[in-house]
Amino acid sequence: MKSSTRYFLSAVGLAGFLLIWEGIARSGLLETYLLPPPSTIPAALISEIREGIWQVMVVASLRHYTVGFVLGSVLGVGLGVMVALFPRIEASQAWLARVLRPIPPLAWIPFAIIWFGITETAAAFIISIGIFWINYFTAMGAVQAVDKDLIEVARAFGHRSFPALLRKVILPGAAPGILSGLRAGLGQGWMTVVAAELFGIQGIGQRMIEASGLLATNVVILYMFSIALLYGVSDYIFVLVQKRILAWQR
Repeated sequence: MKSSTRYFLSAVGLAGFLLIWEGIARSGLLETYLLPPPSTIPAALISEIREGIWQVMVVASLRHYTVGFVLGSVLGVGLGVMVALFPRIEASQAWLARVLRPIPPLAWIPFAIIWFGITETAAAFIISIGIFWINYFTAMGAVQAVDKDLIEVARAFGHRSFPALLRKVILPGAAPGILSGLRAGLGQGWMTVVAAELFGIQGIGQRMIEASGLLATNVVILYMFSIALLYGVSDYIFVLVQKRILAWQR
């Protein structure tokens, strides 16, 4: 399927969804505060921008999202690669990882508040936890999946030292998997942002709670769409970077 056809069908699908939503919201079956029509969202956006609220909330969320993403990604990829390269380390932490992995990031909120207070650091900490585990297991699996024959061939051509093998064979071979984990972490981070801000930290989540308390559900949906937009932009930029990094595969 051509990319132009794919984009067209995607746009038709989105437009159809919005039209159905608009029709249901205006049918009178539900109160508009329960399901505001999407046509009310632009007015809500203009109002929020004029009052300077939207910009402040988006920038605040971007700030601790970025810190959480970088922290979780660096630690997750770094430890995942290290564990995959050294079987003894992998064995020593295997049960610990199984114990900690199922604990959702939101379960760490009480400790985040105790350790960091109601600050952006606490939000970044919560966001980083979810991103960490995705990158940890993805990086570990990607390195372990590198073809051992490639390593032997590299040794035969003189790349016998560990740094050389890591730079020339292991990391390039694992790069597609590692980058896939980073891309998944982009989405996981935005899924955690709102929850991380629910306990009073400035950002999109805080504004959504304020608006819901006033039954301004059109504002709530506005910020839901804002998250989708921010994720879409960050994912698009990441894909461009990913293609550039993996250009050698073409």
